[in-house]
Amino acid sequence: MLKNEKAVVVFSGGQDSTTCLFWAKEQFGEVETVTFDYGQRHKLEIECAAEIAREQGVKQTVLDMSLLNQLAPNALTRSDIEIEEGENGIPTTFVDGRNLLFLSFAAVLAKQLGAKHLVTGVCETDFSGYPDCRDSFIKSLNVTLNLAMDYPFVIHTPLMWLDKADTWELADRLNVLDYVRTHTLTCYNGIKGDGCGECPACQLRGAGLNKYLSRRTARMNGGITS
Repeated sequence: MLKNEKAVVVFSGGQDSTTCLFWAKEQFGEVETVTFDYGQRHKLEIECAAEIAREQGVKQTVLDMSLLNQLAPNALTRSDIEIEEGENGIPTTFVDGRNLLFLSFAAVLAKQLGAKHLVTGVCETDFSGYPDCRDSFIKSLNVTLNLAMDYPFVIHTPLMWLDKADTWELADRLNVLDYVRTHTLTCYNGIKGDGCGECPACQLRGAGLNKYLSRRTARMNGGITS
């Protein structure tokens, strides 16, 4: 039974990882979070993650990953890099190796904690072209981690095949939609809740929320919408 087992959630304090935190709390008997400081533009992201973890009564570990910013300059850590689509079609917010390193370090921590379950909010449906959000990458890394540490890790990706509207619906089913909407930080400009409304992250989040709320209203009124 998963209720007898322990999980570590890769946690940024954003919509996706917070939804995954509540999902994990439903699935597992004990949950901890790990947050990575990799030189984000907005330290509020780390503060937001700490606040949510504290409010939800879960232990948080913050790991220094500042070396990542030195190796892979990107728009999430550098104010002199514009948030835009790059030459190869991948946004300048993509950080080479981020999920590879984050999940690897999360696995090292999890093993020390006696946890074999790792939970991450990566998603192939709304992945913005990020190659390290693909299901094939996660499955490959899961095998690699198990072989590297001779330990039975299981990487859970509850959002993998959900679009943003579906992610909001999951939060609603977990009875935390309003909490996720008001307490999380997804905005590239560092504004909590509904954010600036203009950056790509806010546009994706807002469009998903509006789509889900319209769907929910239609269901309540006995209608059907896509």
